[in-house]
Amino acid sequence: MIFNEEFETLPREALEAIQLRRLQALCERLYALVPFYRRKFDEAGLKPGDIKSLNDLPRLPFTTKQDLRDNYPFGLFAVPMEQVVRIHASSGTTGKPTVVGYTQRDIKTWAELMARTLAAAGVQRGDIVHNAYGYGLFTGGLGFHYGIEYLGASVIPVSGGNTKRQIMLLQDFGPTVITCTPSFSLHLYDVAKDMGVDFANLRLRVGIFGAEPWSEAMRAEIERKLGIDALDIYGLSEIMGPGVSIECLEAKNGLHMFEDHFLPEIIDPNTLEPLPPGQPGELVITTLTKEAFPVLRYRTRDISVLNPEPCKCGRTLVRMGRIQGRSDDMLIIRGVNVFPSQIEAVLMEVRGVEPHYQIVVDRVGQMDTLEVRVEVDETTFSDEVRQLQHLEKKIEHNIKDYLGVSAKVRLVEPRSIPRSEGKAQRVIDNRKK
Repeated sequence: MIFNEEFETLPREALEAIQLRRLQALCERLYALVPFYRRKFDEAGLKPGDIKSLNDLPRLPFTTKQDLRDNYPFGLFAVPMEQVVRIHASSGTTGKPTVVGYTQRDIKTWAELMARTLAAAGVQRGDIVHNAYGYGLFTGGLGFHYGIEYLGASVIPVSGGNTKRQIMLLQDFGPTVITCTPSFSLHLYDVAKDMGVDFANLRLRVGIFGAEPWSEAMRAEIERKLGIDALDIYGLSEIMGPGVSIECLEAKNGLHMFEDHFLPEIIDPNTLEPLPPGQPGELVITTLTKEAFPVLRYRTRDISVLNPEPCKCGRTLVRMGRIQGRSDDMLIIRGVNVFPSQIEAVLMEVRGVEPHYQIVVDRVGQMDTLEVRVEVDETTFSDEVRQLQHLEKKIEHNIKDYLGVSAKVRLVEPRSIPRSEGKAQRVIDNRKK
């Protein structure tokens, strides 16, 4: 289902005309209202009027997460505080969180974008959505909540945590859609199994999962265990929250980005030069319609690829590939670039292991070491030691063959890796300690 056919099926020429008009207006606003951006323009020797076409986009300055921190909390807002009706903030792993604000119009825009997102997943009036994203400063819970209501479906604002209670609500309230992180969906499955609850007896038919990288193999695992269609969603607080892009139910082949609101680019994270469609690199996004907290060429650090070909679902919006990892979370092991999602993809191809793992990176002397701890299922755990050792060697061989880096694989018993009710902590990098 297409929620906003007018904008989601525009011919490319018409869409680019809208993008240029909105980009030019954005540059004027930023230069007039945000001292940080005025300084950036001046340093680059640019005036807003210099932007004549979308080809001029690479001339504009980047914005980074550090810029947001340096202007904490409200230094990048483009409206006075009396027009800001809501404030969110990222969790932030180090230092201060990144703070974002919304006007009343921003909230309405966000809700409409989330309605588009949900519709792409096949959600409609009459559906009941079990929303297990966290509410609060995190954008996930409230972003989905407003979009579900805007669409006209019913929302259960369950948030994170209280897993056993969530299982009870999944049984009693009969939701047809679930929204949460992919790792939490598998945690729900494990807890339900312990409680004697079979997901096959629930009414769920689709899940919308994001907030952490996950692989095609994990999608297959979720779909098999939960008996649902699993769709990938993308968003980040600095840009809007959830609702920047999503896969469609029809194709599950790339995430449609709502380009009338977000102008995407792919750049080489080292040279910062733009890359052509089809070539992977760092995703950069400019917000075209945000009032309170617009950002210009924001470096997401997420590694993706753009595909401008129209989709069989009828949408003409560019599709971004599943996030392969982050340019700043990328592990460099003895000179080899490794993303956790690549290791996950190898693990999910092996029978007998569970989709719960941790990657431990350390340094012994001058040498980096890589250890992968992965849970085995109950049946495999009861096997002889020799068989477990054989399985460890097989996975080590697969990682070496696929990624070109040696890893020590350690099989651990079921349920021994800590579960997360938010984003799963996949990597422990002891080199940073």
